[in-house]
Amino acid sequence: MTQKIGRRTVLGLMGAAALAKPYVARAADEIPIAMLVPLSGPWAEQGILEKAGAEMAIDDVNNAGGIKAMGGAKLKLLSIDTGSTAETAKDAAQRMVSDNPNLIGGFGCWLSTFTLAATEITERAQLPWLTLSYSDAITDRGFKYVFQTSPTANAQAEQIVPYLMKLAEAATGKAPTKVALIGDNTAASVSFMKPINDHVLKDQHLTAVINQVYTPPLSDATALVQPARSAKPDFVLLQSTNNGDDKILIDTFTQYGMPATKLPLIGNGGHWVVPELLKTTGKDILQDVLVGLANWPGKAVEDVSQRYIKRSGNPWFGHNEIFAYAHVQMFAWALNKAGAADKAKVADAIRTMDITDGPAVYFPGSHLKFDDKGRRVDAELVIVQWQDGKPVTVFPENMAVAKPVWPTLAG
Repeated sequence: MTQKIGRRTVLGLMGAAALAKPYVARAADEIPIAMLVPLSGPWAEQGILEKAGAEMAIDDVNNAGGIKAMGGAKLKLLSIDTGSTAETAKDAAQRMVSDNPNLIGGFGCWLSTFTLAATEITERAQLPWLTLSYSDAITDRGFKYVFQTSPTANAQAEQIVPYLMKLAEAATGKAPTKVALIGDNTAASVSFMKPINDHVLKDQHLTAVINQVYTPPLSDATALVQPARSAKPDFVLLQSTNNGDDKILIDTFTQYGMPATKLPLIGNGGHWVVPELLKTTGKDILQDVLVGLANWPGKAVEDVSQRYIKRSGNPWFGHNEIFAYAHVQMFAWALNKAGAADKAKVADAIRTMDITDGPAVYFPGSHLKFDDKGRRVDAELVIVQWQDGKPVTVFPENMAVAKPVWPTLAG
């Protein structure tokens, strides 16, 4: 006896079959890429700047003909707010994945604590994910779909301290012996401070005369800063993670007679070089502050920098913007290599990339390749310094546009 199959059943089977097939974009389609970053709360300024860089990259790719290997298909950016906690970031990632089954990849979440939470979701969804977040823990978990384009916090810590020692000795004729450490308890800061305390201080013959940890955001930094007057460190490493805390810390050091023009103050991360910090703090107080960064625009991308400045009205193309711009360009490259809006193929294209052109020019060293953990090979630290109201590159030498200043130590 032959069983009849109803029209609804046939349609249902057809729908299920369609869902089982990979999404393949036509030239008229838009290929969605997600950007999951803080757009509200203490870290919002960073996400807003990333969004500006990403939107410019989307326009640049689309205006140049879209994804040529897919008949000129256009990219579409989905901007999603992490909120202000790891829990809200994870919830946002879950909604992002559930509501957008055609996503081919994404990037974020700026703060390492948020990225650690959100990538638990993206990894399960096998969604290729690019991040500028610094914490080593992000790529220590054996994940296969997370790619860290920044040098890790551990690598940055091991690179920056020896450089500061050489800079100080060249300026003063003697090597520093005492350092003050002040940082918050977010994942990137903890990761940065671990090698400092484990071996970097010992290797560099340094003693930590202050080693303070706080929970962000700050309302007052007196208890953190005041002990530095009597401890008289040769320099201070400030491992804060938002520009509100940066302002409070730098203002408090100045109030206690230890401005960056007298006592070397070294920050870390893109929040230290945002235009908002200049507006709220002022160029005189920021003068001579040194900042370690995972990326900063060099001479090779001057045309992009100038177009961004004209487009956005912001005074420079910075750390957060260039990462977002580069991440979009990386997805465009991967889609052209994959030839399909298939997240598995896109992930494989990123996993096996080894290029020195295209999106690679937006990174120090102009090389894009990832190791088996998902970390960018040969990722280098960049150091900028606030000089005359603008952050300028002082290291590495092949990117430097100004000479570094090591302030005269307070007596």
